[in-house]
Amino acid sequence: MRPELTPFDGVLLVDKPKGLTSHDVVDHIRRHFGFKKVGHCGTLDPIATGLLVVVLGRATKLQSHLTADDKAYEGVMRLGVSTDSQDSDGKIIAEKPVPPLTPADLEQVLTRFRGDIQQVPPMISAIKYKGQPLYKLARKGMTIEREPRAVHIYELRLLTFDSPNIGFRVQCTKGTYVRTLCSEIGDALGCGAHLAELRRTRSGQFDLKDAQPLEAFLNLSLEQLQASIIPMLKLLRLPGNAAPM
Repeated sequence: MRPELTPFDGVLLVDKPKGLTSHDVVDHIRRHFGFKKVGHCGTLDPIATGLLVVVLGRATKLQSHLTADDKAYEGVMRLGVSTDSQDSDGKIIAEKPVPPLTPADLEQVLTRFRGDIQQVPPMISAIKYKGQPLYKLARKGMTIEREPRAVHIYELRLLTFDSPNIGFRVQCTKGTYVRTLCSEIGDALGCGAHLAELRRTRSGQFDLKDAQPLEAFLNLSLEQLQASIIPMLKLLRLPGNAAPM
């Protein structure tokens, strides 16, 4: 017989703080509440904040399904400065003057990055090569040839432009590197760019407005936490989430 589901088999919607890895968030929750099985559905880099879908207990069986969901973000890219990681955590590798640009100029370039595009994953990433994450090889000064990957950009919208900063919104398929997108847009503009800020606002059917800060969860008792967990049975009713119990 399969064991009964418990109130702790489900999902927590966490608003990840800046500076922590997604694994850090999982580790904090596991240690604080004494859970044996905890995972997350879609990595956020340390500079990023926002929605991190955390799965608990037997809901970890849904991890691959939930990770495959489309994502939405709002962020800021900074023109004129390129970094080795393609975000503000990296080392500056090039600086170029930002040309005079209008919102119309930006829109013309953004159009090229909507729809189906190919992305070469960055060296500083968790993708593995012969069992080792690329970022560990990058730290040793190594560069590995990476195959382009197909991703889809459903929406790429200009929100604000105060040179050298561009505020944007993007909705995309899983596996899209938003920092790579920013770097490539900067190259297309002729001045380079990097991702300065990023906030995930949506993951599949989950929305950031329903999330709580990590610190708020860590201030709860185990009994109080139950009210914030989306039960696994409710998750299984969501389209596309059928998985073995």
